[in-house]
Amino acid sequence: MALLLSCRDKTPQIDNSCWLAPNATIVGDVIMGKDCSIWFNAVVRGDVNSIVIGNNVNIQDGSVIHCTFEKTKVKIGNNVSIGHNAIIHGCNIKDNVLIGMGAIVMDNCEINEYAIIAAGSVVLENTIVESGYIYAGVPAKKVKPVSEALKTGEIERIANNYKKYASWFQ
Repeated sequence: MALLLSCRDKTPQIDNSCWLAPNATIVGDVIMGKDCSIWFNAVVRGDVNSIVIGNNVNIQDGSVIHCTFEKTKVKIGNNVSIGHNAIIHGCNIKDNVLIGMGAIVMDNCEINEYAIIAAGSVVLENTIVESGYIYAGVPAKKVKPVSEALKTGEIERIANNYKKYASWFQ
């Protein structure tokens, strides 16, 4: 069973439709929508500020979601996939976004709809990622538009697949 901890009088609020890996950790001021999944060794740490997660979000193995004390919060929209070992820190991720494996998204970033952050990229503080673009590199820069094939073949496919994968464990 996942480790759910209260902190500073806040207890994670997780919809019953969500699946949590047995070694996932969710702490404090966390609100999670429907049909989400938190995978093995992932940490969602709402101890220093709030984390709000929409519907059909998957936070894959080893990822860390955190904030900066009294400065930044995390908001994640609907149909978002956060790849293995990604770090999401004090930022706003809109709907239908794919964050690649090992990517880092820093404080006060805004990742707009249908954006893809390539694996291993670092999105520096205060960066606004344009809707419908792929950003890649260290630091992450706009590379090219997200094609319709990538919208359905990657962003939507991965979000829907993780809903299916979670059902195997429920």
